Amino acid sequence: MITLKEALTKSQDELNRLKTQMEKKAKEGGLNAYIGFESSGEGVPILIKDNIQVKGWSLTCGSKILQGYIAPYEATAITHLKSHGMAPFGRANMDEFAMGSTTESSYYGKTLNPHNKEHVPGGSSGGSAAAVAGGIAIAALGSDTGGSIRQPAAYCGCVGMKPTYGRVSRYGLGAYSSSLDQIGPITQNVEDAAILYDAIAGHDPKDSTSADMETVSVAQNLNPDRKLTIAVIDNYISEADSQTQRVFAQTVEKLRNAGHTIIHKNRLNTQYDIATYYIIATAEATTNLARYDGIRYGNRASCNNVSELFYNTRSEGFGDEVKRRILLGNFVLSSGFYDAYYLKAQKVRHLIRDEFNAIFKEADLILSPVAPSSAPKIGSISDPLEMYKSDMYTLSINLAGLPALSLPVGKDSANGLPIGLQLIAKAFDEQTLFDGALSLERAVNYQKQ
Repeated sequence: MITLKEALTKSQDELNRLKTQMEKKAKEGGLNAYIGFESSGEGVPILIKDNIQVKGWSLTCGSKILQGYIAPYEATAITHLKSHGMAPFGRANMDEFAMGSTTESSYYGKTLNPHNKEHVPGGSSGGSAAAVAGGIAIAALGSDTGGSIRQPAAYCGCVGMKPTYGRVSRYGLGAYSSSLDQIGPITQNVEDAAILYDAIAGHDPKDSTSADMETVSVAQNLNPDRKLTIAVIDNYISEADSQTQRVFAQTVEKLRNAGHTIIHKNRLNTQYDIATYYIIATAEATTNLARYDGIRYGNRASCNNVSELFYNTRSEGFGDEVKRRILLGNFVLSSGFYDAYYLKAQKVRHLIRDEFNAIFKEADLILSPVAPSSAPKIGSISDPLEMYKSDMYTLSINLAGLPALSLPVGKDSANGLPIGLQLIAKAFDEQTLFDGALSLERAVNYQKQ
């Protein structure tokens, strides 16, 4: 598959032929990464996650409850894509309402990892990552609430980037947790990620959480020769498996050999990140998903009265994981538990942000695992709590609103699957993030591996 940078130089006739080839290859590949092949306008084809509105397209968030819903307007990120010579092409499979870490909870069935179809591609943007890694998409858009871009990118061996909260408009993104969600790129390499990030970033008056800041092109100012101070969180590494620890140690040495300064820090135990995230995220999800009642959107179950309408529609339309998180969110917001859980989680969220800010007083970037292991086998995680733990390294970045980028740096010698690490930068410092990521990409030379 040609890169995004290369595709931007092609004629429309060449791109149209490429679209035909992509569709054919996707249908033959059996990854279930695409759930539709709608196209919108001329330009470089970009795969779109099924929770980002494209006017006139079906949009279901991977759920039964939204079957039949047609987007009446365009997400700002899509409008920006079109103005930069790109065009939405195809819908990417995802965990239902972005709630999951394996893309097994989708109404359309599970997506498969292109490196080994017995393993998951990660989630919730598993369709986007599997398609890019499998050579059936040039690049894709995903959304990241607690690692949903970075983790599948790490499992599939491609690049996934979560922007600073507020850097990319959320207008037109199906909401899971409004204070955490961000749209971001999934690409074949770091430079492509910078190009796609440039295309979608910018202030949007239609989004009250959009940062009113000047945006300067990152891709045009990439400088992998910068020598940076990179922090590693020592007490985090021990929670990863031996293969991830091995690759992490090798990567630190490669960064040191490339001229970067490595410093060592510690943070709160990851258990606090997990607890804080799932209290806040489920509380916000409960509120956001209350709108799906059978009256305004998508499917409507048979009923005899309004009470049955709500109950039957939501019971039939939502999957098990979505129901689980709605119940948890209602619990932490209920009378008598709001102060004990939700309010306390918001206080810990501030503590997490302050910890990151303290590290960034001495470091330009932080290097961290993305997941505690390479991609697990399909069906191997039956306990929801075990699935939640797979996001232990990514959740805190969303809670703090920071930018982060995952890229492949090695392979699990036991099964040959990719292992990715992430770089984290201070808020609104995407330039340093991409500079460091490009330097790391060249140092590890993953494609040669």
